Amino acid sequence: MSRSALAVAGVLFLLYPVFRPWADETTTAGALEAMGSSAWVVSHFFAMVGLVLVPLALLGLRHIVGIRPVAVMWVGAGLTLPYYGAEDFGLHAAATEGTNLLAVADAVRYNPVAITSFAVGLLTLAVGAVLVAVAVWRSADVNKYGALAFAAGFVLFLPQFFTPGPVRIAHGVLMLVGLVWLAIAAAPVNRPATTTQRLSSQSTT
Repeated sequence: MSRSALAVAGVLFLLYPVFRPWADETTTAGALEAMGSSAWVVSHFFAMVGLVLVPLALLGLRHIVGIRPVAVMWVGAGLTLPYYGAEDFGLHAAATEGTNLLAVADAVRYNPVAITSFAVGLLTLAVGAVLVAVAVWRSADVNKYGALAFAAGFVLFLPQFFTPGPVRIAHGVLMLVGLVWLAIAAAPVNRPATTTQRLSSQSTT
């Protein structure tokens, strides 16, 4: 179940930038086109569900990664989600109610508490993802390299917001690869039994 949740989260993080409208949001017409569309609501909702699924999945993998990375990811997701909710539902409502959308968007996005919580949340998620990668790397029974892609996706989550649409879609691909690869990596590696283990097994038959 945990591995499936990781894979689903990866798909959702890819669908987020793919479905997100990429109109010029610095203009009133572009902002209305993007934020007033149903695709705006759906795409941001994909990201929010992904942020919920990842800590839940890691909780199921705590025997591999430990409880500290899980707790850090929970805190990061909790700090990030309110900002996503404001972006998703608040700006969509402003776009469809005939308000001064650009002024409302700036007020929502650049409120000091909101943007600080969002940035700290994403940085906390990055720290948690790195801790997951370290824990997986130290594990003797789990494939390791998927955790590196997983960590890279979350480390780059904040910087990718300052890049154009195609780069953000590429980041969505990285998130998909990292989460699905980690889901696969969570499967124990089957290693040949040692001579001692084989002799012990034979002695009990």
